[in-house]
Amino acid sequence: MTSIASHRGRAWLVALASVLALGLTASAQTKPAAKAAEPSPGAGPIIVVETAKGTFEFETYPEEAPKSVEHILALVKRNFYNGQRIHRVEPGFVVQWGDSRTRDMTKQDQWGKGSGGGSRPIGVAEFSKKRLHVKGAVGLAHAGDPTSADSQVYVMLNTRPALDGKYVVIGKVLSGMDVVEKLAVTDVIKKMTVK
Repeated sequence: MTSIASHRGRAWLVALASVLALGLTASAQTKPAAKAAEPSPGAGPIIVVETAKGTFEFETYPEEAPKSVEHILALVKRNFYNGQRIHRVEPGFVVQWGDSRTRDMTKQDQWGKGSGGGSRPIGVAEFSKKRLHVKGAVGLAHAGDPTSADSQVYVMLNTRPALDGKYVVIGKVLSGMDVVEKLAVTDVIKKMTVK
């Protein structure tokens, strides 16, 4: 009789261990995603960027950079960025896109050089002491003259104060920074939309 009782006891322990293991596995698989940061006071529309590696969102700063934000929003609304590729990744520094030539793999040696083909330079350099080059900052690239920025956009992978006052910051990543950090050259921007 002792052996039957101990057998039942062992069977019960094995069953309990199985249930607990399943519960732990299920809770690990249903781990909630990281919550998006709340938009900053004074932030404008949020831009959603769907990429081959996932989606990220960034807020915009129309109070500090009204013409720059208006220009980028207009490009997003006309689907300018859809189908383009990431053309620059500098680990620990930036991820950049916005050159319409990136849709053509045969022109890869020209990607990121010169105008992005957005339409026209913005014509102003809207620097702000409030919006700086911190990790996640979204800025406008240019080839030496900040007023010549057009459609090329970058996300900072680290804080770089040396860029403040040289490049315009138009926004900051609210969610999906882990996606930004996974992006590589030639990854596709599937779609950009205004939320």
